[in-house]
Amino acid sequence: MRRYMVRRLAQAAGVLWAAYTVSFLVLDFLPGDPVSAMAAGGLQTGQVDQAQLAALQHQYGFDQPVLLQYGEYLGRAVRGDFGDSVTTGRPVAATIAAALPQTFQLTGAAILLAVLIGGGLAVVATITRLRWLRQVLLSLSPLAISVPAFWVGLVLVQLLSFRARIFPAFGDNGVRGLVLPAVTLALPAGALIAQVLGKSLLSTLNEAYVETARAKGAGRVRVHLRHALPNAALPALTVVGLLVGQLLANAVVVETVFARNGLGRVIATAVTVQDLPVVQGVVVFGALVFVLVNLFVDLVYPLLDRRIVVGGRRGLA
Repeated sequence: MRRYMVRRLAQAAGVLWAAYTVSFLVLDFLPGDPVSAMAAGGLQTGQVDQAQLAALQHQYGFDQPVLLQYGEYLGRAVRGDFGDSVTTGRPVAATIAAALPQTFQLTGAAILLAVLIGGGLAVVATITRLRWLRQVLLSLSPLAISVPAFWVGLVLVQLLSFRARIFPAFGDNGVRGLVLPAVTLALPAGALIAQVLGKSLLSTLNEAYVETARAKGAGRVRVHLRHALPNAALPALTVVGLLVGQLLANAVVVETVFARNGLGRVIATAVTVQDLPVVQGVVVFGALVFVLVNLFVDLVYPLLDRRIVVGGRRGLA
């Protein structure tokens, strides 16, 4: 287990470094720099002269060669210091911390709904004796996956906010304001979970140990929930770990549609104005969450299936 943990932590460090490097290179290829973009209007009106612009570029290190900028920023990032926002002057860590509660509420509610919707749909579809109903329920997953999240959000706003007036269309106040954006994120994620879990359940129900449980008199529900579901859930658990990164990415669109103040809007604004420190801070934070969740998923595997061997030893043995 120790060797496995060291290997996984090394992989996590490599993922974080790659995320930081790619974001730095992509932003560096954009024309200009954040200071020049912000001062463009002032240069045209004469409110900002070239000397002031040069001083600001020197302050943020944008006048240095790319490799020197990369080395300096990377050294700070390793210590957890991503510098200050070019647009607001606030520390990047404080900017991210201020936006985290809203984004965590949204993604947490979306993951919970996705698991409930996807898991429930897969179980009902595979436990029913009606073949036509099973086909209909399992066909809903590809349809929901193919629908863009922003379109789902706009439809929900139109139906449940503007017409029915059940939930608020915009804002992030209270539980009612969380329902529509959480459902918007949860539907495609839940559909993916339902698709993977449904296929895994159908395959697991044909295993020999399931037939043995039936021969011993186990009921249909018990066979499904006690014998088949724990083993069939392993692929779906992997999908849940991958969905964390997808939900964080979709939060950019959803928080914009529903006018919520979270990491999505922070990074959307930062990319627009080329606020390099904020973009890199959010990207690395997203990669860190993704890595930690997938590490947690890997460690949970032996709890669900003792046949899984970690680090050369049987899980939990």
